[in-house]
Formats: sequence, structure tokens, C-alpha cells
Amino acid sequence: MDLTADEILRKCSLFRNLNEESRSLMNREAVRRYFPKGQMIFMPGDECPGLFVVGEGLVRIYQSAPNGKIHVLHFAEPGRTFAEVAVMGGFRCPAYADAVEDTRCAMIPTARLTSLLRTNHALCLQLLTGMSLWVRQLVGLLEDVVLRDASGRVAQYLLRADPTGGAGEFMLPIMKKDLASHLNLTSETLSRTLRRLADTGLIQMGDNQQFRILDPDALSDVAEGLLPAEFQ
Repeated sequence: MDLTADEILRKCSLFRNLNEESRSLMNREAVRRYFPKGQMIFMPGDECPGLFVVGEGLVRIYQSAPNGKIHVLHFAEPGRTFAEVAVMGGFRCPAYADAVEDTRCAMIPTARLTSLLRTNHALCLQLLTGMSLWVRQLVGLLEDVVLRDASGRVAQYLLRADPTGGAGEFMLPIMKKDLASHLNLTSETLSRTLRRLADTGLIQMGDNQQFRILDPDALSDVAEGLLPAEFQ
């Protein structure tokens, strides 16, 4: 489906507090971009092209260590943004971004967005509210990594990734190796944790990244650090 820039921006969580006048200004400046699966969108040190809003597909934002190890910072799915901090902070891209799937975005070029922010006080305030929500989500992610053990991180991710609320099967939106990196786990630890959750009857694993949560309440307990006896 070929979404318009307006359709993409209306689904964006960062822009949910924009009034119609501000949204119209953003729509006027937005351009659509298409990135086929595997395409690099930008690299660390690149001039930031603009603020991206994902309409369809999935974008991976990550860093690479000198030894080649990749750490996934976050994923931008439909309705999410990336490169927003670089645009608003006026600095170069701090990380890599590539398309995990065929991806369509709306992009507001840096120069145009900067000009809008300099001349429109109401837009600044509305975007500030949206950025506050974005920061709160980031803090939640950091809490997941720092305060939860491996079982808690995996359980929390599965609960958030399940659109059925435990009523049916769902597909992991990302590859397991990327999920392991995102949760700051090794691939072996992720696989072992998933197997333990399955062996204790909390989840069911199928083929091709297919999962089903069998006991949402018990999985929520694991996410909060309350492990069942089988884990002890």
C-alpha cells in the first residue's frame, strides 16, 4: 500500500500532540522515501538527512564495535521515528540505520524542520511533549536491560510483541539474533531462555519465529522477576 505522507505522520507517536495547523506544516515539508530490505540508510558521522517516520516496514538502528560486534539500540516500526535526536540537536548521525524489511518512510529534511522550529513556537511546544514521551519509552528500555535478568527481559519483550494478548499465535517482528542484541543477551542465552519458558508451559514455540503465550499472567510474573519454581 502506497501511503501518503499525511497518512504516515498521523500514525506517528511523536506527532500525536500536533494540532491541525502544525500537522499541516509538517505535511507540507515531508517527502516520501523507499528503502528496500538490506539498504543502509545512514552511517555514523553522516550529515543527518532529516527526521524519519516509518509508515511500513522496519528499520534497525545499531552501533558496531571495533571487533565487528553489533549492538541493536532500537527498532523503528510503523508509527515510530528515527534520527529525531540528531535533527533536533543539530549533530551528525550517531549510529547506523538499515532497512530490515522493505520500508516506506516520510522524511522531513533537516533544514526544513529546523526552519519550522525557529519560527513556530507552538510547534516547538507540541514536539517537546512528544519528545518527552519518547524519552520515557527510552528510560523504560534502559530499565528493562539494567534491572531485569535474562528471563525478565525476554518475558517482557514477548508480552509487548504479542498483538493478540495471549489469544493466538504471533510472529516475532525481528530476527532472533537481532532480538538477542537488542536485549543485551548472547544468542545462546536467548535460545536457552526461550526453551525454559517453553518447557515450563508459559509459551509455545513454532517454526519461523512463531510464538504463542500460553500463560500471560505467569509470564508477567517472570517479567517482574517472580520466577516459577521450575526456574529455581
